[in-house]
Formats: sequence, structure tokens, C-alpha cells
Amino acid sequence: MTYTGEVRGGGPADVRSIEDLTISKISVGPMDNNAYLLRCEITGEQVLIDAANDADAVLALVGDGGLSRVITTHQHADHWQALESVVEATGAETIAGEADADALPVPVTLRVNDGARVRVGAAELEVIHLVGHTPGSIALLYDDPDGHPHLFTGDSLFPGGVGKTWEPGDFERLIDEVESKVFDRLPDDTWVYPGHGKDTTLGAERPHLGEWRTRGW
Repeated sequence: MTYTGEVRGGGPADVRSIEDLTISKISVGPMDNNAYLLRCEITGEQVLIDAANDADAVLALVGDGGLSRVITTHQHADHWQALESVVEATGAETIAGEADADALPVPVTLRVNDGARVRVGAAELEVIHLVGHTPGSIALLYDDPDGHPHLFTGDSLFPGGVGKTWEPGDFERLIDEVESKVFDRLPDDTWVYPGHGKDTTLGAERPHLGEWRTRGW
């Protein structure tokens, strides 16, 4: 079946197979949070991005394959409501951005910064630190063997704009980082998997960067 990235709470996962990596996306919780399970088809190793809510649904997605790591994209509670239960059930290693790690409800095994690498079996994710939505927000980049990037952005980038900011200067910092570390580096066919709602591509969003700066959000 064709992957669209459109999921609904309580509904089935949308599944995408990319060479040796399979990505399964579900929506959980009252804030329509996305949780992504990445499975290496060579080794069988599985990694979860954001144990956001509904531990039962997340563990059902994991299934019998075990879970090696849970990566939390940032410190906001709607992205880790199920983290403690999932870690307790699976024994998974925990990973988060250095500046957000202390805000999580479980000890963080690996605190990461810009350029760190996280294994998913034979595949690898690159950590991109994006300050603004929170101090330690991270995105995860996977370059598939065909040269098409896949970017898991948490709440730093969505269809239609960057993530919400609160303090003076945070919006400017976030859009500067998203532009320099993401748009200036990656091609238009980069697929964006956000922390809530539908997916997008950098090509769909790139023409609107100026509009985002002008409106200030």
C-alpha cells in the first residue's frame, strides 16, 4: 500500500518500507502526537521515536520484535507520556538532547548533541540540534540508500511553519536554525515526519520561509 503519513488516533499504523528500513507511524493521545517505529530489515533491531502516549498502542506496534532504543525529540510532556511504561516493558535504552534530558521522567542513557549518530541496526540516524521550541530539541535524519533523506522533526518543523516558541528571540533562533541546518543543507525531496499531524516535504515548505519570518511564527 502507498504511504501517505495520514494517521488518526486509535487507527492503524501507516507503514513505509525504504530499502532495508521500515517506518511505522501511529497517532496517540489527545494532542494527536505521532510515534514512529523504525525497524532495520537486516538485523530486526527496532527504535522508537517519541513514546508520546498510549503505552498499550505503542507496545502493540513494537510487537514481539523487542525495542533497542527510545529517542525523545524534546522535553514537552505530550511527547513522553508513555516513555516510562515503554522502557519498563522493553528495557530500551533512552536517548534525548543534552539540554532537555533532565526534564524527562526516566534516566537518559545517552545525551546527544549536533552530529551524534544513533544506530537502527545496519541503518544510522544523524542528530540535528534545533534550538527554539525547547533548548534541547532534536531532529533525526536518515539518508536512504537511494539518496532520499527522511527527517523526523519533533515539534521544530511542521507543514506550514516552525514549532511554537514562547520567549523573546526563540522564534528567530528556531527559524534561523531550521533554515541553516535543514533547508540550506537538504534537498526538496526530503520527507518530513513531524511530531503531530500530517507529513510534508522540504520542497513543499521551502517557498514559504519568507512568509514565516514576516509573520513571526
